[in-house]
Amino acid sequence: MTTSLLAAPPATPLAAGEAPTLEAFGLDPWWLILAKAVLIFVFLMLMVLFEIWFERRFMARMQNRLGPNRVGPLGLLQPIADGLKLPLKEDLVPRGVDRPVFILAPALATMPAFLAFAIIPFGPTVSVFGHQTPLQLADLPVAVLFVLAMSSLGVYGIVLGGWASASPYSLLGGLRSSAQVISYEIGMGLSFVAVFLFAGSLSTSEIVASQERIWYAVVLFPSFVIYAITMVGEVNRIPFDLPEGEGELVGGFHTEYSSLKFGMFMLAEYVNMTTVSALAVTLFLGGWRAPWPISLVDGANAGWWPVLWFMIKLLLTISFFIWLRATLPRVRYDQLMKLGWKVLIPGALAWIMVVATIRVLRNEGISTQQVFFAVAIVLGIYIVASYLWDAVRGNRRDAEEQEATAAERAGAGDSTGGDPMAGGYPVPPLDAPHYHGRNSTSKEVNRA
Repeated sequence: MTTSLLAAPPATPLAAGEAPTLEAFGLDPWWLILAKAVLIFVFLMLMVLFEIWFERRFMARMQNRLGPNRVGPLGLLQPIADGLKLPLKEDLVPRGVDRPVFILAPALATMPAFLAFAIIPFGPTVSVFGHQTPLQLADLPVAVLFVLAMSSLGVYGIVLGGWASASPYSLLGGLRSSAQVISYEIGMGLSFVAVFLFAGSLSTSEIVASQERIWYAVVLFPSFVIYAITMVGEVNRIPFDLPEGEGELVGGFHTEYSSLKFGMFMLAEYVNMTTVSALAVTLFLGGWRAPWPISLVDGANAGWWPVLWFMIKLLLTISFFIWLRATLPRVRYDQLMKLGWKVLIPGALAWIMVVATIRVLRNEGISTQQVFFAVAIVLGIYIVASYLWDAVRGNRRDAEEQEATAAERAGAGDSTGGDPMAGGYPVPPLDAPHYHGRNSTSKEVNRA
């Protein structure tokens, strides 16, 4: 009698406090699975309200402002007021749009963000009304790939929203988003490979279990840095919010959206921010396990205490997003692409080769700790040096172009006639008379 290689081992329930494994899933009654799904949905909606309030208060504190402080104590009810205001606004649908796709796009951007959170573990096995169940809705042998698939589907909402709007600004924002997600999702996927090599699994519950002794943010620090950069680009947050850059695109892919449809795009951004932060906690920061030295206390990783450790790590990671928004300017699009393709992806590939080599040497019984840290330092220096060299070379090229332009103008003589508008950027033609030179007055321009 032959046994299929794909057949799963018999599932056995775990005791309370144990770290769940793949075999622990699929044993819950239907009402408990439904309760977990509802709780995750409610948790994400509450996190969106909290993040909107926390972002405004956090940035106000950094910029010496007050932030929302009128609606409710400490302004806590301000996100609810904003959420009630959006659906009550007039829902405008411009003429000439692809109406079915225009309506469907916000839902396509929102749903994958909720689905990706299903494989995030909140804690170990606990007892709920006499049933031993892991604090996680579902797990898969390829759970992390499921998250990447959902993030890839999420960009369809942005691209289709920009395309269906029949607006050049919206279309440009959608195209920027597709190129950005492709670039940064490759780097994100490569940053996961080193985690898979160390954990020996793509299951989120088993990856958390493999970090019992030390977090992968320490052991695989280059992978953690690459993921931290790519997760910001993945959710279109400052300084990588090029698809919706107000300065260049008026409003980006959602220029033509209003009311509840615009609110769904906004909801998708904040849910995605929660999801990628939770994934960072799961893959690199020990998941729900208590940080050292709290982990030395008996019972710190048992019961419901791990939910507290998970939430603390999650909020600190979300604070990282807000800190970036409050301190960094938006990068240029060429800088965004250059960082993704010339720095992050080559660095991630080199790091994967190093990690794979070290794993092979360790399996052969060769001590590789010193080699590991030395290579990590060299790789970090290479990434920083390549970025600085690229920046210096770009500044030198800009300076040379400015000198060449100045030399051309000096050789041709000043033919502008003293007109401050001459030699500048071209502007669209106006229907009415406009600025004609120094003799025009503001009163004449206003009358025209």
